[in-house]
Amino acid sequence: KQLGCRSGIIAWTHRSRFERGVSLAGSHPTATLLDYGCGDGTFLTFAAGHFAASVGADVAPDQIEDCRRRLAGIPGMSFCEIRDLEGPEHTGAFKVVTCMETLEHCPEPALTHVLNDLNRLCAPDGAIIISVPIETGPTFLLKYIVRTLAAWRGISQYSYYERYSPGVAVRMLFATSRTVIERPEYSYPALPPHYSHYGFNWRSLRARIAGELEIEKTEFSPWGWSGGWLSSQVWFVCRPRR
Repeated sequence: KQLGCRSGIIAWTHRSRFERGVSLAGSHPTATLLDYGCGDGTFLTFAAGHFAASVGADVAPDQIEDCRRRLAGIPGMSFCEIRDLEGPEHTGAFKVVTCMETLEHCPEPALTHVLNDLNRLCAPDGAIIISVPIETGPTFLLKYIVRTLAAWRGISQYSYYERYSPGVAVRMLFATSRTVIERPEYSYPALPPHYSHYGFNWRSLRARIAGELEIEKTEFSPWGWSGGWLSSQVWFVCRPRR
């Protein structure tokens, strides 16, 4: 939806995110890629051809069935539910594990479960590539304006966007790694409780990830030169910790 969005800036930022993900994942013609939290499979279509095989996993059964139907013609690509990865045959089976735009939605204990999974599923010499949105600092204000304009234009996926009180907005604008905003949990049929983007603080999550994985580098997209002040996504390139 975002790649075909009528808002040019929304389409561009999402395309740049997938392109950065492909760049960070690299090319491994004899290895297997796992996209953990694959959603509609868009990233895997961008990465097709860079790996011998690729697997998309998600918690939503209907999402997985839809991916299987739409993307059945792409060689080496398969899909499964997250719970299907619990077997010992999957431990250390993936050279690169990506987890894009997923962790910001995970309350505890789901966050702990996902981080443990990423650590377990990645090969000892592999890479774990995590991306989450930036919703603090100047980016918070820029995104708020863009999303509000998109809602005014009738772009359906932005028709409902949570409003921030002035006090919470100021805290998001000047958030540090210690800033904590109360985040409402949502629950829909066939999906576990989850967060929206409201109140998400990437700096707090970075500290949490560092307790479970070895973070080798942190990057931003787009406009990586801004150090995250004018970027929409942050990337953590990690190694598993055994």
